[in-house]
Amino acid sequence: MQNKNVLITGGNKGIGLELTGRFIENGANVIVVARDFSSFTFNNHPQVTTVAYDFKNVSGIPELVADLPDIDVLVNNAGIMFATPYDQYTEQAVHDILKINIEAPVAMITEVSRSMIERKRGRIVNNASIAGQIGHPDVWYGITKAGLINATKSFARILGPHGIVINAVAPGPIETDMLHTIPIERRNQIKSVVYSGRFGHPEEVAEAMYWLATDCPEYINGTCIDINNGSFPR
Repeated sequence: MQNKNVLITGGNKGIGLELTGRFIENGANVIVVARDFSSFTFNNHPQVTTVAYDFKNVSGIPELVADLPDIDVLVNNAGIMFATPYDQYTEQAVHDILKINIEAPVAMITEVSRSMIERKRGRIVNNASIAGQIGHPDVWYGITKAGLINATKSFARILGPHGIVINAVAPGPIETDMLHTIPIERRNQIKSVVYSGRFGHPEEVAEAMYWLATDCPEYINGTCIDINNGSFPR
């Protein structure tokens, strides 16, 4: 990854932060796009460029990407979950989760892939969720993650002939800030069916995403890797 340009959305914490560190260690130039860098570990790091941006502003993404160098690897990691019952969602909450979780990643893929198509190479990795495969009490979260998995497969069909590899991961609950939006009863229920009896660690998901972004065979394209250690209902 020496001198490759990597763009990570939400690369300031959790899984995204683990990925940022991994790419730095391997010589990449990392562009992190997120809303808040007040406690970011890699502020002022010579290999890191930080861009403050709110992905609810989907219409501004073409301008955002136009101001960046050509990207070799795009990681769509940013996402939100409200853990709100379906009949209590406000119109604004629906608007926000659709913008951040599905519209923004699709727009990022669309814009970043333009230069990838010209260069006949590129890697894209999307952070989806088990919720996109089995449903979720937060109905809109599950809908957006199912959409992201579908977008991964659709873009692989579109971009694969241009030398671009795009895949996704579908983690179960991972020890990040988002985990604590899930009610404790639900968390305990999930943990009870996990083979190892614990939630996943951010670095475990980051390792899989890094492999997809770098070393996985080109023939692995348009797939979604489950990372749930048995939390998928049996």
